[in-house]
Amino acid sequence: MHALIVVSHPLEDSLTHGLANAVAQGIREENAANSVEIADLAREGFNPSFSAADYNAFMQTEPLPPDVQAEQARIEKADALVLVFPIYWWTMPGLLKGWIDRVFANGWAYEDSGTGKVIKKLGHLPVHLVALGGSDHKTFEKHGYAQSWNTQIAHGIFDYCGAPVKTNATLMLPDLGTPQVCLQQAKAIGRTIFATA
Repeated sequence: MHALIVVSHPLEDSLTHGLANAVAQGIREENAANSVEIADLAREGFNPSFSAADYNAFMQTEPLPPDVQAEQARIEKADALVLVFPIYWWTMPGLLKGWIDRVFANGWAYEDSGTGKVIKKLGHLPVHLVALGGSDHKTFEKHGYAQSWNTQIAHGIFDYCGAPVKTNATLMLPDLGTPQVCLQQAKAIGRTIFATA
């Protein structure tokens, strides 16, 4: 089984990158035959700006830009998609959101029929969200951010495309206490990615 781990953080030595590596380690520990590719959006220089070319592709009047096709090809090789990112302003970073805006395109991730009916095209792609936060869960729940998170990300993005969200983990550093505990949790998540596959 093959996992694509997409990580969005500007610093390679960040705890977020550490979590991505821990998830990868857990995937490999669960079964040595499992493989992992880590896509580091910042290091690779992915352009998150939705351009006129992206709009034309959305309208299906032009083909998708080559960089978007390359990202879709990566996903198509994967048996699971894992997104690892810090929580910025109670949601995902702009770089990752821009990746989703461009890559989860009309005609590939879903089909807009023009009649109001959406055809979900990613039912075969399990998604695992691993987010790192600097707040605690009590605050996340108290102000409605957790509900907003589930509505906007799990439902609004992935359910719209039919991709089942199998893991929706918000690792809150104040609750977990130390970076080491966060890394242990990420490795444990990695062990479950293909455990029931």
